[in-house]
Amino acid sequence: MAKMTNAKKSLLAIVIALLVASSGLMALFSGNLGKKNASVNFIRVACVGDSITEGSGYPANLQIMLGANYQVEAFGVSGSTVLLNSDRPYLNQTACKTSKVFQPSIVILMLGTNDAKITPSEFIDNFLDDYKKLISEYQALASNPEIWLVKPPPILENDFDLSDTNLQQDVIPQIDQIANELDLPTIDVNAALTPYPEYLMDGVHPSSEGAALIANEINQAITRTNVSPAPF
Repeated sequence: MAKMTNAKKSLLAIVIALLVASSGLMALFSGNLGKKNASVNFIRVACVGDSITEGSGYPANLQIMLGANYQVEAFGVSGSTVLLNSDRPYLNQTACKTSKVFQPSIVILMLGTNDAKITPSEFIDNFLDDYKKLISEYQALASNPEIWLVKPPPILENDFDLSDTNLQQDVIPQIDQIANELDLPTIDVNAALTPYPEYLMDGVHPSSEGAALIANEINQAITRTNVSPAPF
């Protein structure tokens, strides 16, 4: 990957700082959102994932960036996986069902981190088929959502038994393969966060700055495309 220039880093730092400062307004914004006329056709964005989605706050930053025409909801489940032969496959979680009831216009899928165990699962070769099965659940929705596959953040030294080597060699190549086979767009959060190891607080979970950077990458992807509101 080409090195980021100092000018680009400075600009990105300003964007991130503004997002982090703005995130304090999210609770107020969300409250006002609920009071809006129910007839408004929002572009509904479902952020699907693991603890990075559930706990980082990136969906809140994304809501701020996208603005009032969008409704962003987080459907993250800590510890969840793509693999169905695990303790917590996302497909079996209540949040998965809730995200489908939401009838999103856009689905942001950021999973795979918990599949990158230091000792790879004996079922890692099932990742391709298991991820396709999850994707098919969203492709079958009446809202016909646009689906984005996110390459998860890099993994640094950590206490969660997770390996960046396995993420880079096993998980991300299979995400790329799925994207190619199903003709789905990707968002490379992995590459975006690689120059900023300080944004991964415990080697896995992003800081507020990291969450803002993730939101910025996703926002840029969404706003480059024309998405219609999901029907009510």
